[in-house]
Amino acid sequence: MFNLEYTEHSVMAVRPVSGDLFELIVDRNDLEFLPGDCVAIYTDSEKSRPYSIASGSNENELRFVIRSMDGGEVSPWLAERRPKDTLRITSPFGWFRPGQGIDDASFHFLATGTGIAPFLSYMHTFKTPPASCLYGVRHAADAIGLSMLHGFCPTRLAVSREHAAGHYNGRITGLLDTLPLDEAAHYYCCGLESMVNEVSEWLQQHGVDLMQIHREVFFHG
Repeated sequence: MFNLEYTEHSVMAVRPVSGDLFELIVDRNDLEFLPGDCVAIYTDSEKSRPYSIASGSNENELRFVIRSMDGGEVSPWLAERRPKDTLRITSPFGWFRPGQGIDDASFHFLATGTGIAPFLSYMHTFKTPPASCLYGVRHAADAIGLSMLHGFCPTRLAVSREHAAGHYNGRITGLLDTLPLDEAAHYYCCGLESMVNEVSEWLQQHGVDLMQIHREVFFHG
């Protein structure tokens, strides 16, 4: 699927988060990357999928937030890895750069599910917080790094499949009316295509220039 060079990395841990969601942690092995970068991870049968790095660019490990999909060719295999297993990981690629290269403009994060990964990477790398973060999950237990997000920037969590005390019940798009609008601000959207498209359309309808809407669509497999 990918023709990039790869390096070998030792699995440090596979940490269950909730249900089919887990964190994969591997040694960094000197891999250089920027927040927002993706890598492809290979299985023993040469199948691969891209995953966004969730760790900071100065940390000694690489972390990934992964949902194990029924019938998937890669994610269920990764969920079964054990410490000291070896994974082949490509060199980083991508163009999604949350909060970077925009001078002093304010910016906002919007994520669903595993789409929080590049924003976690940003948070672990840089000190300048976004003006706000909207984060959508199915269940409250699916939220990763929520307490740290709350300490980093104003954050609202949308929980779509259950009522969770203190959080909005519904899809993240139900919180868009709470999003501060600024003609000079940048908006970073990461997650499933339906959310990214809906948020992008809403922002444009409310006067945000398309050049200030940054999109990263996630697929599972």
